[in-house]
Amino acid sequence: MKLRALLVDDESPARKELRYLLQDYADLQIIGEAANAIEALELINNLDYSVVFLDIDMPGLKGIDLARQLKDKKDAPAIIFITAHEEFAVDAFCVNALDYLLKPINTKRLDQAIKKLFVLHGALNGSAAVPTTEHSLSSELSDPEVSTQAQPPKPSTENGTARAMEVIPVEQRGKTILLRPEEIIYIYTDKDNVFAKTQKESYLTRFTLRDLEARLNPNLFFRTHRCYLVNIKRMRELVPYFNGTYSVVVDDHERSEVPVSRTQSRKLKEILGL
Repeated sequence: MKLRALLVDDESPARKELRYLLQDYADLQIIGEAANAIEALELINNLDYSVVFLDIDMPGLKGIDLARQLKDKKDAPAIIFITAHEEFAVDAFCVNALDYLLKPINTKRLDQAIKKLFVLHGALNGSAAVPTTEHSLSSELSDPEVSTQAQPPKPSTENGTARAMEVIPVEQRGKTILLRPEEIIYIYTDKDNVFAKTQKESYLTRFTLRDLEARLNPNLFFRTHRCYLVNIKRMRELVPYFNGTYSVVVDDHERSEVPVSRTQSRKLKEILGL
């Protein structure tokens, strides 16, 4: 069964170019175009799309805002951003975009994105394919919020020294569960909430990411990005992206990729002796 694609861009030539580039993919069928996010939302509400190729900077409702609306939608389509703007890459990652391509479109990067799409769709439909990523977009920007990784903020205590957390209380269906730090693969933010991801599931925490960064053992957890804190022992691959950024593949069942900002990429490579 072919995957159904929607093209969303306020510039007609951009849609035509993308349509031309996508015609080489026999298992991908373009069945809709929209010139703005409002039109796209109406189409998406009336037809199940497998993927939306989405421009970010459009008049009215921005593409990134449309992606936020779709993020929690049941059976939401995958989002592949295609834009001339680098500066929205971090925002795109935080709405779980499958990929982020810059104009003019590089055909090799487009091919990589399409392969990710087919792997993801195959896994969702029960085929043998396994998704390579839970969050597959790598940050293209340096991240000022995490530039203090070398000296994370320390909460005050009676003796002036913060005690490392030995357990982390998290919420699970009305109960409080105590997780050991070594159980956690990574910690991430989603909207205003912070979750701890283990091999079993993601748990809601009561802390901010900055609080956890300060209280967890810095030899075990590394702040890769403003939205992520990763267990160094659960890292399995360091994958170059571009512009000096990387993503880290961790050893959960999904082989999730976590973004590493430009600044933090340099620090992580130093820690790993690269």
